[in-house]
Amino acid sequence: MHWSGAGSRIAVALRRLRGRFGIAAPRVAVRTHIPWYWRGLAIIVMSAAALALAGWIYDMGRRFAGFDSSHSAQEVATLRSRVQELETERVRLRGAADASESKIQIEQATQRQLTAQVGALEQENVRLREDLAAFENLVQGEGKGGGLVLSRFRVEATTTPGQYRFHLVAALNGGNKPIEFSGMLRIIATVQEGGRDVSIQIPGPNDPATAQYQVTIKHFRKLEGVFSIPPGARLKSVEARLMQGGVVKATQTAIF
Repeated sequence: MHWSGAGSRIAVALRRLRGRFGIAAPRVAVRTHIPWYWRGLAIIVMSAAALALAGWIYDMGRRFAGFDSSHSAQEVATLRSRVQELETERVRLRGAADASESKIQIEQATQRQLTAQVGALEQENVRLREDLAAFENLVQGEGKGGGLVLSRFRVEATTTPGQYRFHLVAALNGGNKPIEFSGMLRIIATVQEGGRDVSIQIPGPNDPATAQYQVTIKHFRKLEGVFSIPPGARLKSVEARLMQGGVVKATQTAIF
């Protein structure tokens, strides 16, 4: 029995050896050992090649679809250059517009000044015509009986509410005219106030401006001044009087 068991074990061992070295034995692969750094380099090279291939495929696809990156960059550069040119042109035109606007403002201010000067000259021309007419009347009256004459009486409202300015011309007329006249100018303004007519005398009694209304006339003199009426009153008429010794020597009236 002892030899029988030993024989069976030997038979099993022999079968195992035949399985290892026979036809049914497992295949053995012999591989060459490659260092790790060569393997890493190979991986990097393959990855770079794959990325380059992917980029090339991507660019080809964009070109095939009409999206060339180089062409787009050129277009962008051209557009940026055009935008810069337009910005420069805008700044230039804006400067020209500002200069033109300043010039227009200066011209408008000059035109307003000229208009004001023309208006002043027209008013001066009117006054000179009035003076000329007064002188003509004075010359025409030489050799005729006459005396103190008032003419060209005007009353105008000022920019101040209730205030008026008057103008008139006084002249000694006629061959028997006195050498000079010394007296007082008095203004009588008739206004409507509170439903009734009221007369205002200028200068009034105890008026400190009375001395301003003392006048002396040798040949010809223009007289002017300002007066005021009560607030809310309406001016109806103004009478100018030249008085001497309490006697009215000449008068003229302006009706409104």
